[in-house]
Amino acid sequence: MAKVVKKRLPDMLIEQGLVTREQLQECMVLQRRSGQSLPKILVSKGYLSEENLVVTLSEQLGIPHIRLAHYTIPKEVLAEVPEALARQHQMLPISVTGDVLTLAMADPLNIMALDDLRLLTSYDIEPVVAVTSELEEAVNRHYGGDRAEDLYDEIVAADDNREGMDFVKEAEDIEDVSKLEHGAEDEPVKKLTRLILFSALERGASDIHLEPFEKSVRLRYRVDGSLEESKGPPKHLQHNLVARLKILAGCRIDEHRMPQDGRFRIRYKAREIDFRVAFLPCKYGEKVVLRVLDKGSLALDLDGLGFEPQPLSAFKEAIKLPHGMILVTGPTGSGKTTTLYSVLHKLNTIDVNIVTVEDPIEYEMFGVNQVQTHAAIGLTFAEALRQILRQDPDIVMVGEIRDFDTADVAVKAALTGHLVLSTLHTNDAAGVFPRMTDMGIEPFLVQSSVALTSAQRLLKRVCPDCIEPITVPKEVLDRIQYHGFDYIDRPQFVRGRGCSKCKDSGYRGRVAVLEAMRNWPELQPLILNRASGYQIKQQAVACGMKTLRQNALARAAKGTTTIEQVLDHTVAD
Repeated sequence: MAKVVKKRLPDMLIEQGLVTREQLQECMVLQRRSGQSLPKILVSKGYLSEENLVVTLSEQLGIPHIRLAHYTIPKEVLAEVPEALARQHQMLPISVTGDVLTLAMADPLNIMALDDLRLLTSYDIEPVVAVTSELEEAVNRHYGGDRAEDLYDEIVAADDNREGMDFVKEAEDIEDVSKLEHGAEDEPVKKLTRLILFSALERGASDIHLEPFEKSVRLRYRVDGSLEESKGPPKHLQHNLVARLKILAGCRIDEHRMPQDGRFRIRYKAREIDFRVAFLPCKYGEKVVLRVLDKGSLALDLDGLGFEPQPLSAFKEAIKLPHGMILVTGPTGSGKTTTLYSVLHKLNTIDVNIVTVEDPIEYEMFGVNQVQTHAAIGLTFAEALRQILRQDPDIVMVGEIRDFDTADVAVKAALTGHLVLSTLHTNDAAGVFPRMTDMGIEPFLVQSSVALTSAQRLLKRVCPDCIEPITVPKEVLDRIQYHGFDYIDRPQFVRGRGCSKCKDSGYRGRVAVLEAMRNWPELQPLILNRASGYQIKQQAVACGMKTLRQNALARAAKGTTTIEQVLDHTVAD
């Protein structure tokens, strides 16, 4: 059990003569205003040394003190205390022995923190006192170095070969090495670059954002669709860091006024990962966004994507057709590309010729001929598609239909015996038909060429380590239009309680939800008469289509995601 302490810290410090009443009163006022712990304020003001504080607490409370500078905590012990709680109360789990959790604390008199942890873990808590600075460093080291006081301080200790991470190929087309940005090849800058990339891969980030401001550089990672801020690099290294990324990406380092794009590849944990890099000039320097393209994380299997029975069945039927258009819609970052690559992977056999036109080529796929557009020399989507059709293709994938020219060529390709896959920006599957006619394609051509339309969203997956069942009142289920599913025998809605594995968010990873609409005969008169997307959707539902909301609710009923995610990412039917 945690020791019951009758003395208060201020009284102890006064009795020992370590601080004056005036100093104590001043710091207590600051404590009420800032919410920081009293010991931390006393030390930061210089009224009390960390060593004197630790010795006083240890002697007066009769509990041992511990030095954490070179202490390593096992992962299973660390998982017992959520990161947010450890940072909030400045504490770190040390060991578990039977029913007792030994806990290092800067302030062992924080009864509220002890009670919270006892309720959360069901352990008896045995506190030990630690030096505040060592405790902060240990928390940062064990829960994630990205949140250390200064990211730059870490690069000195960063290993050049973190987990086998290495650059596979650097740019070879730099014309004049003497023009390199001064310092771009310095060892600290190389280590800083590696640390930022390594951190992104460890977090499972899909994007890295480096954003310059007047006196700082902000570093953010997009994890599971949401941007998370991390401690940014020092401002004085901004230009060298950007130059280093330009060198890797094969871009001109002496060009600061025009946007540039490039890519490079690294090897990480025995797999190769591509980074697509975009540089954008801003007021205080160039903003850099790196897209992480990890082919090894792709689930190139339609069944493995976990779609619900109706949309999965519709997709499988459509890709068996000898010709026609299959269109996947949804906002940026909704997994459309992954779905299309999964279809290509299934169709990629020795007896078919598959050609794609993309901007950019995101993932390389063996057996598929991939063409990169180049608008500056006239190789647009439409022109590339025209050339592809002379290459005797069976299946064509167009990265995106953006304009009339591309749509026109794609429709003609679908009508002349080719299976065409592409993406489009609409809100739902039914919106594809009015969108195509708005582009200038005649309704009878749209009705004849489109075989399947679909809409996709990505919902956050509930963390498997802190998942817990919840009971949802019937009136709530009625309000969100949940009416049950024949193929789900025992629906169970869940939530994530929050743990160290998911950084107390309750979510870890994402799951795709799809709405798929076949071009049923009942829809064709509506398409020919330029009906609205709403009218087409109502008829499709009558034909058996499950809407995006229904499929998302099925995911929630299976315990994969939460009702909150369903409501945030889908609209009512």
